[in-house]
Amino acid sequence: MRTDVLNSILSDLNGSSTDVEASAVISTDGLMIAAALPAGLDQDRVGAMSAAVLSLGDRIASELARGTLEQVLIRGDKGYVLLVQAGEDAVCTVLARPDAKLGLIFLDVKRAADAIANAL
Repeated sequence: MRTDVLNSILSDLNGSSTDVEASAVISTDGLMIAAALPAGLDQDRVGAMSAAVLSLGDRIASELARGTLEQVLIRGDKGYVLLVQAGEDAVCTVLARPDAKLGLIFLDVKRAADAIANAL
């Protein structure tokens, strides 16, 4: 039941904008909870990398007195990876196109992360 709710949230997120290419809900220890990822991506690797980046981002925010981590944005020449905390035990990872309208994506992902936190 919970997985169905999470998959529905991810499906809505992916459908909210043509700029969102994929999304996933990952536990803070790197386990994939739900995913709407392309077939070519290894879910285990995405989970492990997301957890590692989130952990490092959390430590950086804390060590540099920036408060509680809200999101991590990685920009590459082929697009963006956005990680947003979804409650205390999960992260929402989103892949977006290189020409994405980030303001709208930030809003959509924040809403999805809140819904994910409530579902967990």
